Amino acid sequence: MTPELDIVIPVYNEGRNIVATLGALARAVRTPARVLICYDRPEDDTLPAIRDNAQAHAGLSIEFVRNTGRGAHGAIMSGFAASTAPLVLMYPADDDFNAAEVDRMVALAKSGCDVVCPSRFISGGRMVGCPWLKAALVRSANFTLHHVARLPTHDASNGFRMFSRRVIEEIAVESDQGFCYSIELLVKAHRLKWKIAEVPVTWIERQDRRSRFQVLRWLPAYLRWYFYAFATTFLRRPPSTVPMRETS
Repeated sequence: MTPELDIVIPVYNEGRNIVATLGALARAVRTPARVLICYDRPEDDTLPAIRDNAQAHAGLSIEFVRNTGRGAHGAIMSGFAASTAPLVLMYPADDDFNAAEVDRMVALAKSGCDVVCPSRFISGGRMVGCPWLKAALVRSANFTLHHVARLPTHDASNGFRMFSRRVIEEIAVESDQGFCYSIELLVKAHRLKWKIAEVPVTWIERQDRRSRFQVLRWLPAYLRWYFYAFATTFLRRPPSTVPMRETS
């Protein structure tokens, strides 16, 4: 069956988390989908965990994608490059509690939304166990982006996100840090006046090891797109300023 959705999952030694995540997707997602596991090194412990527990995710189509770049950004871009489905979802490797929202996101995308944003900050959404500095930065940035810059989502910084094929193919990604691609594609789609929607999700801070979200290191890159959103609203920047990806 041809997939309607490619689920991109960047991994880095997620052996203890990935089986539960894939199992949740296999049980909850009814949309014909393919999962792209994007990894840096063959010795990553995620790979044998998936292969040795096939019964836990039976029926789920899984392909392994060797990253062409390093780190979270390289994994995501490799997954996007390997994707072919009409819809593409970046999904966290340790998220076994939001799979039930995927079909709802697909329905919104099929209704004409180019970006569907899982949101921690709307009714039904939660952010649990987040360190105070990260929580303060994330909540403040998202509050001002929605209420001041009038971005049509309450959670612009979440890396967990669904995109239409035209977002992936027509909007060039200039970021090269972490999960900055997500807010970049969002604010560029907003400048183009493409439709954006959101659904509530739960986000839980990982307790088993240090998070790969590096607030201070990535802050300058995030600020670029933060101010881009304000420029769209208050300087009335035209959509033609958004660089497009070359297509062959």
